[in-house]
Amino acid sequence: MRHIGFVGLGAMGLPMAENLVRKQFHVTGFDMKQEALTALAKAGGQIAANAAEVAHKADALVLMVVNMAQAESVLFEAGALAALPKGGTVVLMATCPPKEVALLADRVEQSGHHFIDAPVSGGVVGAQAGTLTIMAAAPSAVFEPAKALLTAMGEKLFHVGDKAGQGAMIKTVNQLLCGVHIAALAEGMALAEKAGIDGQVVLDICGGSAASSWMLHNRGPRMVQANPEVTSAVDIFVKDLSIVMDAGRAAKAALPVAAAAHQMFLSASAQGHGLKDDSQVVLTYRGLAGLDKGHA
Repeated sequence: MRHIGFVGLGAMGLPMAENLVRKQFHVTGFDMKQEALTALAKAGGQIAANAAEVAHKADALVLMVVNMAQAESVLFEAGALAALPKGGTVVLMATCPPKEVALLADRVEQSGHHFIDAPVSGGVVGAQAGTLTIMAAAPSAVFEPAKALLTAMGEKLFHVGDKAGQGAMIKTVNQLLCGVHIAALAEGMALAEKAGIDGQVVLDICGGSAASSWMLHNRGPRMVQANPEVTSAVDIFVKDLSIVMDAGRAAKAALPVAAAAHQMFLSASAQGHGLKDDSQVVLTYRGLAGLDKGHA
């Protein structure tokens, strides 16, 4: 697989596509934003006028879109699947509900194409560095030819199963833990601040104790900043934790802690913080603690 179509050149998709170019893949990309297309062209990729044109001569079509609705729109409404050569592979790398991924894979395979369920973790930084964790589910005969493509975008590649939806389920569990960890940290920060303790002191102490976590070290510093850079928005976790809750209902698995975290991200979004960095769910906790204007 050397000729790659890439749809979805957003904050993560663009650096992923650029990494493919750097690894000598022939990349043709499409996005609704002209600046993204310009950036890909500057990096050495080709740009297309629409999604169907992207897929026309591709060995694999990578979808790094926002959600399942966009994936279906690209494949069916925009005609990308019909344009993809028979035997070509659709690689879905967006975070989507496991059940919906399985249904989409069935439609793709019935059309004479292959499908890889391959969501990622690692955020914008991982996408830029090519260090993403990729959770791929597909039959071995489909997965093996795609390994070079996938490892060009991530340094940790896991073949998690043969069935589409299994990769999405692992990502769902990952997002459950991420969302809960951020919410728990925000709750602890607000409690400490209510007691008059500086948030940085909390990070310095807890970051070196058994309470430490990756999220504490990554999101914690942004919780004590007034207007931190947005690396992943509050509304992303509104979406991702919605997927978690849907997966729990489908499996008849109780997820009470995830549900509580989901409510806090929803509340933050409702208060106008949806486009802020996800660390800013702490503003909602500060509000509940009666801290002035959500700040200590």
